[in-house]
Amino acid sequence: MVDEIKYEYKTVRAVRGTNGLMISKMQKDGWELVEQTQGTLRSTLNFRRPKKPLPWLLIGALAAVLVILAIVIGVASALSGGGEKKDESEKPAAAASKRPSTTPTPTTTESTATEVITPQNSPEFAALLKADSCDDANLDFATRHAGQTVAFNGSIVNMAPHGDYDTRYDFLLGPGGKGPNTTVGPAFKFEDVNILGLKLTGKKIPATVSAGDKFRFVAEVGEFKADQCLFFLDPVSTEVR
Repeated sequence: MVDEIKYEYKTVRAVRGTNGLMISKMQKDGWELVEQTQGTLRSTLNFRRPKKPLPWLLIGALAAVLVILAIVIGVASALSGGGEKKDESEKPAAAASKRPSTTPTPTTTESTATEVITPQNSPEFAALLKADSCDDANLDFATRHAGQTVAFNGSIVNMAPHGDYDTRYDFLLGPGGKGPNTTVGPAFKFEDVNILGLKLTGKKIPATVSAGDKFRFVAEVGEFKADQCLFFLDPVSTEVR
């Protein structure tokens, strides 16, 4: 009787427009796409791949080693049975020293997963802020860091009403402080956001903003539209500087 194939499963979230790249990357690692759910900004991709069975020869070898170890330990225990016992008073202290700490130590993955990406802690992001707005580095960064948070000093390059609304805007942002004269870096965009949605912070919060204003932008990484050379962000906070 043929054994039933056992699978391991993995769920990945991809920014809309980068599904193909993510699926291709996962397939190279042996994953099979089983389900795809399209969201407003991101898609949920479910993959599976067969679990690799442990070779029977290796299992047999491990079992043999365990049997030999059990025999050796049994003989050693019998030979040392008449030996002198250690002072019983030392055991509580020794047990306490071996008892694992109840305070969890954060792993590297946990600490970096919540870290805000800045030019100071990420050479990749520092290089991106100096790249051309249509450079492939934009798509690479958006794909690798979708949903993560970035922070940088920048300014408003341009702002225009979104659709027929006079209170909602599309903001074009650039790194640095040159406003409309910005010539380097990605063309970051906040789309369909009102002034309240910028989540302004700082000592002196303005009632409104305009092109040329300088801020410390903290935002969530969205998608990069290569045909428009626009790198979309979602505002987290906008600090006046």
